[in-house]
Amino acid sequence: MKRVLFIYFSQSGQLEEIAKSIAKPFFDDASIAVDFYEIKMVHRFPFPWTSDAFFNTFPETFAQIPEEIHPPANHVLDTPYDLVVLHYQVWYLSPSIPINSFLKSNYAKKILANTPVVTVSGSRNMWALAQDKVKVLLQQNEALLVGNIALTDRHHNLVSVITIVDWMFSGKKRKAYGVFPKPGVSEKEIQTADKYGKVVLTCLKKGIFEGLQKQLVQEGAIDYRFFLVSMDQKGNRMFKIWSSLILRNPRKRKRLISLFKYYVVFAIYGISPIVYLIELFLYPLLYFLKYRRERQHYEGI
Repeated sequence: MKRVLFIYFSQSGQLEEIAKSIAKPFFDDASIAVDFYEIKMVHRFPFPWTSDAFFNTFPETFAQIPEEIHPPANHVLDTPYDLVVLHYQVWYLSPSIPINSFLKSNYAKKILANTPVVTVSGSRNMWALAQDKVKVLLQQNEALLVGNIALTDRHHNLVSVITIVDWMFSGKKRKAYGVFPKPGVSEKEIQTADKYGKVVLTCLKKGIFEGLQKQLVQEGAIDYRFFLVSMDQKGNRMFKIWSSLILRNPRKRKRLISLFKYYVVFAIYGISPIVYLIELFLYPLLYFLKYRRERQHYEGI
């Protein structure tokens, strides 16, 4: 019998839905034993968020500073799994504090060492550099990354900002202001995520994960968008400066975080449209210099 562990942390319930959808084919197969492990923080994060609480998590999130988590159940720690499916969300272009805290804990190495891992992210749209950071943490835990699935909000970048903010601060996954689409990963995409589970299950039963990522990409598991990766890269550079500045000046933390909040709004609605037009104009040149290589990197593992 093959044993599979699904790991996740979920505030709104979206990532839990995704995990259960992907797990459906595994539950339907009598030769597979499935466990779920939900990461529990000692310090719990609120949902819905308040604006102050949300922005106050930024410096530690981006700096990847872990917090204490509750231990997994003993049977999770003691079971040798044939596959781990690790679900995570992106906060401030980085793996969320709960996921980062798990991956930097002693529990992670015991569970993940020498074990095939498929990563699954559920995010607004910028997941690429967060995945690079998760890769580093998996390598430190001696895990074997064999596949990646990135589920996103497919709507326009500026629209998804409005809808995700409404969701985070209201706690309701609804049409913001009655006119915008629902936020997050679409319900249809969540419901049909079992197609990825079927692909992974087939490779697990064969005991061969070579070629898994190519099959996942063919099923639509990765949506590479050159502009979003470019904004991700630029955002990481600026976030590094802001995070470092805030952490070095604890007495000025509240004021600096307030300034950072205004910077984020300006960057999204003032800078990003200009950058988009410039990169769209330069696309034919940048495709050969940059984008083609990037696509190969992020569609691979």
